[in-house]
Amino acid sequence: MVAVLMGGISAEREVSLSSGRMCAAALREAGYPVVEVDAGRDLADVLHKHKPDVAFNALHGRWGEDGCVQGLLEWIGLPYTHSGVLASALTMDKERTKAVYRAAGLPVVESRLASKAEIEAAHAMSPPYVVKPFNEGSSVGVYLVMKGANRPPTLAPDMPETLMVEAFAPGRELTVSVIDDRPLTVTDIITDGWYDYDAKYTPGGSQHVLPAKVPAEVFDACMSHALTAHRALGCRGLTRTDFRWDEARGLDGLVLLETNTQPGMTPTSLSPEQAAHCGIAFPDLCRHLVEDASCDR
Repeated sequence: MVAVLMGGISAEREVSLSSGRMCAAALREAGYPVVEVDAGRDLADVLHKHKPDVAFNALHGRWGEDGCVQGLLEWIGLPYTHSGVLASALTMDKERTKAVYRAAGLPVVESRLASKAEIEAAHAMSPPYVVKPFNEGSSVGVYLVMKGANRPPTLAPDMPETLMVEAFAPGRELTVSVIDDRPLTVTDIITDGWYDYDAKYTPGGSQHVLPAKVPAEVFDACMSHALTAHRALGCRGLTRTDFRWDEARGLDGLVLLETNTQPGMTPTSLSPEQAAHCGIAFPDLCRHLVEDASCDR
C-alpha cells in the first residue's frame, strides 16, 4: 500500500492537497492500493494504523519539504519518495542553497539575511530587490521593491522575523526538472507580471512554453546547471530548479534562484508537464517515484 502524504500544516496546504489528490489518482491508475493521508501532528500514529509499504511525499512547504517529515519517516523505517533529510533541509533554506550553488560554481545574484525590523527601517540593499522568507516556497510572502522606491516595504504582521533580501534578477523565468540524473527540458514561463502564487496555481495565470525558445547555449546551460544543482545538494527522485535569464546579457544573464525538492504535481504544475513532453505519462512518473522510494536518502 502507498500512503500519499498531503495537506499538512504549512502555508502551502491547499497546493499540497491538489498535488496529493492528483498523485493518488495516478497511482491508483497505475495499479497501486492507495490511502490518502492529510498529514497532521498525529502523522506517526496514522501511519502506524494504516501500515503502508511506501510513503509518497506530496507535501509542500515547511514540515513536509524541509527535512522534518523525512526525519520522521527515517525514524519509523518507512521508505519514502523524493529527497532525504539533509537535501530537503538544505534546499528549503534558500540562503544555504545559494552557498552550495556558489561552491559548485553556479551563477547566483547577491543576497543576505536580514531582520524584519532592519528591512522596514531602511533599504537593506539598493533597489531593485526582493524580500521573501528564506524557508518557504510557492512565492509565499514575496515583496518586490523596484528601482526608485522611496521607502522600504511595510511587511505583513505574520512575516517571519528573519527574511532573505535578494537583488532583483530581471528577465525571463526558466525552469528545468530533473528526475534521477536526467534533466528533462527547459520551460519558459510567461506571465503578465510577477510569477506569484496566483500565476502559479490559477488556470491561465501563466503560459508555459516548452521546450523554451532560447539560444542553444542558454538551453544547454540550464539543463547542465539544474543537474549540477541536483547533485551538489544531494537530491533524489524529482527536483525542479528555477532560473532568471536577462537575454540582453546573453549567457552572463542566467542565474539560479532555487531548487525545489517537492515540485508541484497539480493540474498547472511544471514538472508533470515536462515529463509528459519527454514521453513520461503522469501515472508512470508517479510509479517511478514509488519504485525509487527508500530510507537513507
